[in-house]
Amino acid sequence: MTAELIGTASLLVVVIGSGIQAASLSRDAGVALVANSLASAIGLGLIITLFGPLSGAHLNPVVTLTAWWTRRAGGEGLDVREALAYATAQTAGAIGGAVLAEVMFGRTPGEFSTQVRDGGHLLIGEIVATAGLVLVIQGLGRIGRSRLIPSAVAAYIAAAIWFTSSGSFANPAGTVGRAFSDSFTGIAPQSLPGFVAAQLLGGCVGLALATLLYGRERGTRSPERVRAAGPTAPDEGKPVADITRTDPAFEAVV
Repeated sequence: MTAELIGTASLLVVVIGSGIQAASLSRDAGVALVANSLASAIGLGLIITLFGPLSGAHLNPVVTLTAWWTRRAGGEGLDVREALAYATAQTAGAIGGAVLAEVMFGRTPGEFSTQVRDGGHLLIGEIVATAGLVLVIQGLGRIGRSRLIPSAVAAYIAAAIWFTSSGSFANPAGTVGRAFSDSFTGIAPQSLPGFVAAQLLGGCVGLALATLLYGRERGTRSPERVRAAGPTAPDEGKPVADITRTDPAFEAVV
């Protein structure tokens, strides 16, 4: 829970702080978005790398929901109590990170955003953004490429900020946190229900796509069953058994 709280807070500091900085240095919205998207992606990749071995670095209730569903389906994941604890820590961390970013730039903390983000096209954008995020994480986990998740997620978010109409919030906790910052990356409180609902729906779509494309067996086998399988399933020259022993992210994320 501590890792999820600090990790999510750090993510919001990066996202909101870089947005405030970019908007203050350039009046060109495109230039500001380039700076914000690059900083957000780089920061996200570093945070996942740092906290992944501790908590899996979910930083996102939708990712936590997929971990709960994986366990419910018979694989490795979180139980209900753990999932609720993660989501609580993530939301608290997101709000704390938003407030910290505001204070760091000499702004009045606790002011709600006035950026109303509504319209069906934005909600479709959030469904697409979140579904893609879940598919990247689940897909890499199910084919034994969990080591690529930090860089792959960072790259995906950098792209999704640009190719989705909503700007790819793709994170209910992060969305709530952004409501506490009246800045370039903020979102008005009245826009929260629609965005969060779209993100939850997108998470379900992403899970369904991952199951359709990759199936369940390879991603939901427990580490014990993978080790018992021995060196019959190589991954870039390594048996799957060795991957589970040497890569803590495999067990943490998958």
